[in-house]
Amino acid sequence: MAVYTDITDEELDALLADYDVGAAVTFKGIAEGVENSNFLLETERGRYILTLYERRVKAGELPYFLDLLTWLADHGFPSARPVADRQGRVLKTVRDKPAAMVEFLTGLSVRRPTVAHCRQAGEGLARLHLAGAGYPARRVNDLGQAAWAPLFAGLGQAAEDLKPGLAATVRADLDHLATAWPRDLPSGTIHADFFPDNVFFRDGRFAAAIDFYFACDDAYAYDLAVALNAWCFESDGSFNLTAGRAMIGGYETHRPLTPAERAALPVLAHGAAMRFFLTRLNDWGSTPAGALVRPKDPLEYERKLAVHRAGLALLADA
Repeated sequence: MAVYTDITDEELDALLADYDVGAAVTFKGIAEGVENSNFLLETERGRYILTLYERRVKAGELPYFLDLLTWLADHGFPSARPVADRQGRVLKTVRDKPAAMVEFLTGLSVRRPTVAHCRQAGEGLARLHLAGAGYPARRVNDLGQAAWAPLFAGLGQAAEDLKPGLAATVRADLDHLATAWPRDLPSGTIHADFFPDNVFFRDGRFAAAIDFYFACDDAYAYDLAVALNAWCFESDGSFNLTAGRAMIGGYETHRPLTPAERAALPVLAHGAAMRFFLTRLNDWGSTPAGALVRPKDPLEYERKLAVHRAGLALLADA
């Protein structure tokens, strides 16, 4: 979440006139994240999140994401249900940009996840996969393994500027991942961005997930690998194996992994680290001037790549 585009009071009033939510009481931008402009809106009748879609999200794919949120909420998963206007429309336009309003979810994200948080997050991710299993729409993961080498093709110099010699190392990683990448794993609708800032807790327990705008069809175990990278590394760059086992254990309380999924987790985690390294590297020098957003440091994921490159036994003695 972030703010790239401001909304005037007049524009907000004109938008809310289409809804049955009452007049605005408070309205403020949300600085976290890097993709879209997000605002916390409180009206006379409730609290909402208003999003203007700015960057990677394609307007034609927005019905997929918004319908997914409705599907998950209808199937018992705590996600932010889109709010329809008086004409039944959930997709609107503000400043010539697609926009949508969703219900506000209560709970808090955690900045420093504990082992207990990791277990709860794993449970929540498995619940998401089960709730989304029947979702009829499909979306290819356009940031999946097949996209990484083409994305890096224009970023070699940026990698060298970040750390001399890094470009050659990343190219070797990409060659390895292209050869080792697993196929035919159990797949379905995944979150693809299940980071701590996209997960809410209440009283120490998983409460909700937000920000589904990378959701797509891919291997469930890849989604778990994304989460292992996001939740289970320490600030010094080391992998917390206890936290990783806890996350996998929590996941398996709802959806046991197959032997093939277990065996694939190390290479999936390596690939998931590559995906976020590349998109962070791409964003590092391209954030618009004046945006209320701070690009995320690609070196964090470069360090994770180094851990995976050395070999990570995620399931040793599990």
